[in-house]
Amino acid sequence: MFSTRRVRRVFGAILFSCVIPAAASAEPVINKTYAYFKIGGRTAEDLDKELERRGPLTRTTGHRHPGATEIKFGGDVTYVEKSGRCSVGGVRVTLRTHIILPRWANRGRATADLGFIWDTLSTDIKRHEERHAEIARNHARQLERELLTLPPARTCDALEKQVAEITRRSLESHDREQLRFDQVEAANFDARMMRLLQYRMQRKGK
Repeated sequence: MFSTRRVRRVFGAILFSCVIPAAASAEPVINKTYAYFKIGGRTAEDLDKELERRGPLTRTTGHRHPGATEIKFGGDVTYVEKSGRCSVGGVRVTLRTHIILPRWANRGRATADLGFIWDTLSTDIKRHEERHAEIARNHARQLERELLTLPPARTCDALEKQVAEITRRSLESHDREQLRFDQVEAANFDARMMRLLQYRMQRKGK
């Protein structure tokens, strides 16, 4: 007897909530959106304080940040029972990333020097958050590949347990990589900003 069943799974992750709803797919369904929060200020010190006061609050750190990326994994797995074996009939992994970035209300009235500093900083903030989204995309693709290549099992219950375990490991690996990235970026922030400022000054001079 040939039959299929759909199992909805809820993926859990540290930074995000996750859910898996079916169809075979070779590529995850990925969606990325942006939002902005306004800050004021007329000096570099003002900008620093505004980012600390108005930046998005993340659940993982309990602190406000100059930017943030909200990540939600989800999707469906379809199981097929045939000839006493159960195999994965289809996988659809979904990923939604929502990037939150600062927008300086006084940029148009800023001095050239302060505007230069802000442009350098805001560009780096955006690069940082885009990298978070890229890390999530890479893990979504890897998870879908692993689920699609699972060998058949004796029962769908056993196969479902394998799917759950692979999903758990994948999301934990994702969280670790995101954390490592943040730690490296934080440790190198001052040196990176100096390099960026010097590079942009050289480009501007040319």
